[in-house]
Amino acid sequence: MILTPEIKRLRQHAKEIYWAGVAAVEPEAAVARALQRDGDFLRLAGEVYDLRDFQRVLVLGAGKAAVPMARALEARLSDLEVQGAIVTNAPPGAALERIRIFEAGHPIPDARGELAARQILALAEGAQEKDLIICLISGGGSALLPLPAAALRLKEEQHVTDLLLAQGVTIHEINTVRKHLSRIKGGLLARAAYPATMMTFILSDVIGDPVDIIASGPTVPDPSTFADAERILSLYGLWPKLPLVVQKHIEDGCLGRIPETPKSRDHIFERCQYSIVASNVDALAACEHYARSLGYHTMVLANRVQGEARDLGRMYAAILHNVVNSEQPLHTPACILAGGETTVTVRNRSGKGGRNQEMALSVALDIDGLPDCVFLSAGTDGIDGPTDAAGAFADGNSIARARTHGVHFHSSYLRDNESYSFFEQLGDLFMTGPTGTNVMDVQILLVGE
Repeated sequence: MILTPEIKRLRQHAKEIYWAGVAAVEPEAAVARALQRDGDFLRLAGEVYDLRDFQRVLVLGAGKAAVPMARALEARLSDLEVQGAIVTNAPPGAALERIRIFEAGHPIPDARGELAARQILALAEGAQEKDLIICLISGGGSALLPLPAAALRLKEEQHVTDLLLAQGVTIHEINTVRKHLSRIKGGLLARAAYPATMMTFILSDVIGDPVDIIASGPTVPDPSTFADAERILSLYGLWPKLPLVVQKHIEDGCLGRIPETPKSRDHIFERCQYSIVASNVDALAACEHYARSLGYHTMVLANRVQGEARDLGRMYAAILHNVVNSEQPLHTPACILAGGETTVTVRNRSGKGGRNQEMALSVALDIDGLPDCVFLSAGTDGIDGPTDAAGAFADGNSIARARTHGVHFHSSYLRDNESYSFFEQLGDLFMTGPTGTNVMDVQILLVGE
């Protein structure tokens, strides 16, 4: 069974709506908007900085969007001596004029990331009171900036990260643990840089934009504690699976034998300022604006979607049924938008897919036979889990098309976390390549007239 003309039209609209949202959170433009310059004066979030007060400008950063963010800084400060280092998972060919780029692994940290983190920490530790440090933080920074605490090694940090990801732990909980296994996260980069002045630009990839969670907050106060990390690991049954050296490190922290991460009243933050330059809210607003221009009745359902991807898929399927059958909560043609970041509990470690693909498969199973509707879930970074797809499309004919391709036992693909191979056989993967930004995921629900 081939795609109907209406489904083709709706899919094309879904692509265009997605790209409108991504364009609105393009990192280079976002940083350029946030950092205004008038001669020797820089303005950020209501604060004014006189560049004549500083001897050097250092740029440090980590995340999937680090390169375009740094490019905006080089352009804004083109007449100044700027140096620094950033780490990213940038595609080959990315280049900057004065800031060194390190490439490292994501989502599991690797030795390249550890090398980059050491270089970045060394630059911060070498900063003086008359230096201005500009930090660029975006999604993926936690994995890209691994620097284990003194008692630990990279392989232990990798093992803990793998355990947390496989268990479907929320990003808030994952990064709470990460901050207490690190020499650079949880405000420790700011501690190393003191007494330099530090401003941080943040591209948010976390629900609610908590700055201490985005990239594990290397330049901001950390409200969490070693006891919180221990509680999370115990709650998910991971404590017995930890290497003994990790257990001892956390226990020592709980007993006060290891200093806590710096808190909000710490004097090191007196010279620190931050600004969130783009978020999922901005992406959804642009998606909605574009959908209206196409003639859709629109609604932003939520920008804080979290939970098990397959369970959220069933909810979205129910909404599509409501719109098709009763034109609730919107009259057709309808576009309902949502954003956030879900999780996947891995049941089959050899399965291939990501949270967006798993959600789309869940939707496909529940809207089988429903006419004239399309669902797209995709990561704004163009990457869904450990795959080369951003996400996947589902529609009321997805399951029927699967049958014509000889794909049977459709629910087993969901059971075994095999969403990638399911959609690959249908040609329904959404392939974008890395977008250069990252503000979590977007879901686009379209129903034709």
